[in-house]
Amino acid sequence: MPDFPRVAAYAPPGVGLLALGVVTEVFGERAGLPAFDLAFCAERPGPVRTDLGAPLTIEHGLDRLAEADLVLALPWSDFREPPPAAVLDALRAAHRRGAVVAAHCVGAFALAAAGLLDGLRATTHWRFAALLAERHPDVSVDAEALYVDEGAVVTGAGAAAGFDLCLHLLRREYGTAVANAVARDLVLPAHRDGGQAQFLAAPVPEEGDGDRFAELCDWMRAGLDRPLTVDVLARKALMSRRTFSRRFTAATGTSPHAWLLAQRLNAAEELLESTALPVEEIARRVGYRNAAVLREQFVRRRGVPPREYRRAFGVRGRAAESGAAERL
Repeated sequence: MPDFPRVAAYAPPGVGLLALGVVTEVFGERAGLPAFDLAFCAERPGPVRTDLGAPLTIEHGLDRLAEADLVLALPWSDFREPPPAAVLDALRAAHRRGAVVAAHCVGAFALAAAGLLDGLRATTHWRFAALLAERHPDVSVDAEALYVDEGAVVTGAGAAAGFDLCLHLLRREYGTAVANAVARDLVLPAHRDGGQAQFLAAPVPEEGDGDRFAELCDWMRAGLDRPLTVDVLARKALMSRRTFSRRFTAATGTSPHAWLLAQRLNAAEELLESTALPVEEIARRVGYRNAAVLREQFVRRRGVPPREYRRAFGVRGRAAESGAAERL
């Protein structure tokens, strides 16, 4: 199974304290979950200034980047100046030898300075997306995405989107159950729908919509096997179809269709990981008319069919394969 037990986070002078906390929380030790060897690194071991001015003692140098399976370039206050040449060389070397290299917020500027984003899509904090695009025209900057996964290079949006990035990496490498367990421990959503646009200056959702749609979303999650059309949901919310669609998007940052698609695929992943149910039955439980439709949607999201996903992440995958024959 693909994984990254050794995680190294580069902490430059002016490193964000929030970013340090995000990495520590997500990759910290938890009973019953994968164990990560997490190390914070600097160009040279010793005290490193944080974005709030307080010094932080970093024990490791850049040599730890050469050993890591996952390398994180943390955001820092002086990002308009590129990191030292030794740091850029270490990031390039980690990428060349096959490590996953990731950054969120303005940490993406370090990856861009190292040339690791050339020819790829990437994101950063929406406030600095235009600057990243201006300075690095070979990078396709997506100012709306919460994170962009280009395989060996992954970037995330600003501030708390570091959680989205790290949870996505857990979900990608270890499966939905592990990511969900960490998210529950942190009292966070395992996956946020929508992009950065939902957090920009925009009309505030009408009063009471937050609670109303939270209850509706719980109702939808509990009955994914039902035909949950927009008309059904609008009637449940006591709104017209047009008003419901507009206010649901304002409250959640995504359309009802996109929200349901994400929830159905999340539920399918969990069932593939934790049960030996045939794919046909999983499709029925999450609201698809047959396994072929689930397979099509699953391949679009994960890049592999459900059966291969189960082999990689399923707790009882072997039992499933030795049980009822599956066509998919």
